[in-house]
Amino acid sequence: MSDDNLLPFSFPAVQRKKITAAFDGGRITSDGGVMLLAQAERRLGIAERLAQVIPDRRDQDRVTHLVPDILRARIFAIACGYEDADDLDRLRCDPAFKLACGRLPDSGTDLCSQPTISRWENAPALRDLIRLMGVMVDLYCASYATPPAAVTLDINDTVDVVHGHQQLSLFNAHYDERCFLPIHVYDTAVARPVAVLLRPGKTPSGKEVHGHLRRLVRRIRRHWPATHITIRGDGHYGRPQVMAWCEENGIDFVFGLPGNAVLADAVEEAADDIRTRRALDHKPGLRGFAETRYQAQSWNQQRRACARIEATTQGLDIRFIVTSLETRSAEHIYETIYCARGQAENLIKLHKTQLASDRTSCRSPLANQMRLILHTAAYWLILTVRDAIPKAHLLATAEFATIRLRLLKLGTRVIETASRIRLAFAAACPEARLIRHIAAGLMPSAP
Repeated sequence: MSDDNLLPFSFPAVQRKKITAAFDGGRITSDGGVMLLAQAERRLGIAERLAQVIPDRRDQDRVTHLVPDILRARIFAIACGYEDADDLDRLRCDPAFKLACGRLPDSGTDLCSQPTISRWENAPALRDLIRLMGVMVDLYCASYATPPAAVTLDINDTVDVVHGHQQLSLFNAHYDERCFLPIHVYDTAVARPVAVLLRPGKTPSGKEVHGHLRRLVRRIRRHWPATHITIRGDGHYGRPQVMAWCEENGIDFVFGLPGNAVLADAVEEAADDIRTRRALDHKPGLRGFAETRYQAQSWNQQRRACARIEATTQGLDIRFIVTSLETRSAEHIYETIYCARGQAENLIKLHKTQLASDRTSCRSPLANQMRLILHTAAYWLILTVRDAIPKAHLLATAEFATIRLRLLKLGTRVIETASRIRLAFAAACPEARLIRHIAAGLMPSAP
């Protein structure tokens, strides 16, 4: 049967010249920038690190695709915008993807197909996934040349609407959807992911949050025994078990705190002063801060509570936080320290919407957790490419979708000869100079 793609077709004429087209251009890829991802992966060694903790029980004499190659192909595809495993049925023959995975574009064997990838997404058991998440935490710690004096880790969850009857999915009345609520942990100051955990679609309990943080900090302490850690999160992470554990282990915290009548009474004098001054000066809004010592009935001791008080023509709005930090003013702790956690929402957007990590459509929660790990690995690759961009360049702070469009989705002719392989990028590529700079910056220093 003939291939219709080879048949010519037409476009409207331009200046009386007929235009015809056909898909017969030869070995041309639409993802030439995947070679930048390949350099980033070689520097980080993500695929090899992950493969080392997944047991391979296949007969090695009959293996065609090694586990690192399978993971590498899947991670590259995710980073380039192909979030489904069945996209590899086409990409497995793509010359740029084959090169990125260490295979010759023409004479090399094709990459693995969708069934192979799906089998390995479903292969890891629970203990394997725990080790895989440990690898991601190790990767985060290794991203620092030397142990930092202090880090602030943002913990947050995000809604992941399910597409069927997946295990762990629950109906959440707040979102009015059946969903997962995976937990994301980031080092927001450097935009680096620390951990991503699939979990049921309900608000985490104090016992659950305590368990996750205890395991995470224990893993980080293997690398950084002296680094001071601060945990930052919204109200449903400030549970009694979590705060007590942080205090026992020398970890600072800043959590949101739901308001109540006792807290409102404690800052009433400051609130009334702000409300009065706004009215007397006829200002549209006036903001101030106050603090108090507060102990909820379930707490084991009093803690510092800071309040942001905002008076407007619409009334009074008061927000509270609870913290173990005893120095600095209430204004600094709220506006400079606590409000900075908003950047974690942007990082979750990069992870979830621009890398499609909410594509958790497997029935098994283990397979869905494996997908989150692969998407986190793709996050690391694009972040590494972005970090190689000069700070003065406009793309140095670009979102991942922009990085993909400008640097990865490049039409490239791949030419393999007897002695070399040549990549012919478009002469009119607008980011040619930047791509050359990134390629040189990610070049390994030694063979």
